Amino acid sequence: MKEVSTPNAPPSIGPFSQGLVDDGTVYVSGQGPIDPETEAIVGEDIEDETHRTMKNIGAVLEAAGSSLDDVVKATVFIQDMDDYDAINGVYEEYLSEPYPARSAIQVEDLPVDIGVEIEIIARVSQ
Repeated sequence: MKEVSTPNAPPSIGPFSQGLVDDGTVYVSGQGPIDPETEAIVGEDIEDETHRTMKNIGAVLEAAGSSLDDVVKATVFIQDMDDYDAINGVYEEYLSEPYPARSAIQVEDLPVDIGVEIEIIARVSQ
């Protein structure tokens, strides 16, 4: 296993890596709408939060030698399922067909006060 770490995504807030590469696969820990420079939550609405989240995922994937085009599985954690359509609208801007397999789960709470967190599994393309 090889740890993935980049200053272009927020640092982990616990005993876990931003990502790990193992046997040609990268596992990206849950990312949310945190600015990697300020470590502050960003976004006026769920769309802004989702854009920042996807950018953070892209940064970790890039550091691992992968990209959003290589995603095979995503898990989306949503605080309010009423935001599902808005999150999907942004999510599909970053991913291409064939879209990855995915689960979407409404959660009561997340480690920080955010509306969306997404974890990813992808192929390593390089």
